[in-house]
Amino acid sequence: MKGIRSNVPRALNTGALLDCVDNTGAKVVQIISVKRYRGVKNRYPKAGVGDICYVSVKKGTPEMRKQITTAVIIRQKKSIRRPDGLRVSFEDNAVVIVDESGVPKGTDIKGPVAKEAAERFPRIGTTASIVI
Repeated sequence: MKGIRSNVPRALNTGALLDCVDNTGAKVVQIISVKRYRGVKNRYPKAGVGDICYVSVKKGTPEMRKQITTAVIIRQKKSIRRPDGLRVSFEDNAVVIVDESGVPKGTDIKGPVAKEAAERFPRIGTTASIVI
């Protein structure tokens, strides 16, 4: 479905700590950079729902800690305005660890997933228990 797109504010700065809500072993991750971010000089990259980020695992299993992986943001606290006028916001900021092609590495996603992220990454939408 291309055409009318939700207005997703990029509310998460580089360095933000996020919850990892899949079963890969990571618990807390930190955003290092944002893939395909086009900013201006001296501006820190920002990310929003549906963006691919490079993250560093801060808390989790010993095998996962200190690794740099790619992740997709599936929830953010800042409200998202949809084309029909509805505003959606979540309780926390959350990511799912994925590979380079956007397929989640885990087999389970805890909690809801934003519709914007599920439309952009269909495999995340099928893995999720609920899409809002």
